[in-house]
Amino acid sequence: MKLYGYFRSSAAYRVRIALGLKGLPYEYAAVHLRKDEQTTKAYRALNPAQLVPALVDERGAFTQSLAIMEYLEERYPEPPLLPATPEARARVRAIALGIACDIHPLDNLRVLRYLMRTVGASEAVKDAWYRHWIDTGLAALETQLAREGETGEFCHANAPTLADCCLVPQLANARRAGIPLEAYPTLQRIEARCNALPAFVEAAPERQPDAE
Repeated sequence: MKLYGYFRSSAAYRVRIALGLKGLPYEYAAVHLRKDEQTTKAYRALNPAQLVPALVDERGAFTQSLAIMEYLEERYPEPPLLPATPEARARVRAIALGIACDIHPLDNLRVLRYLMRTVGASEAVKDAWYRHWIDTGLAALETQLAREGETGEFCHANAPTLADCCLVPQLANARRAGIPLEAYPTLQRIEARCNALPAFVEAAPERQPDAE
């Protein structure tokens, strides 16, 4: 199994966590996004979208972090990253998708580059954009997780799920950008619980071979 990723990519970070939680060994292949290695002919042949991650195994090449994690869940169901009931699975997927589809895309590297290079936004405007969308998304998630009884030690109950695989990288991004997180005590509590687990520790950006 081979994972193509970039150490700072939130999406690749999610998959590294999932692989670690399931105890699956893999080869890591770095794709340096800031050096545009994702645009090379070889990588475009693997992933025409020119994004990371991509996971390759004996059955094929797979892209999109949530699809990859669902694939791993189906092929390697233990330990589970989705709860048992349809209702609980829907809740976990909603949290994960809220982060991966509503928060992360708006502060993705290629979006920020477009704002500056094409729209002509200043560094200050770009930073304000970044902070606005992260704060908007995290505030909603904090409200949800703080009030819902299904929240436990983790985003859902007392075992890590796909939702936690998405939450921790997003908070790491926010922290790297200097965004205050004091307004999100529930999210920080869950993050701390996650980061006590070896799978989250080993998946951290600074632990990757391509870390700068």
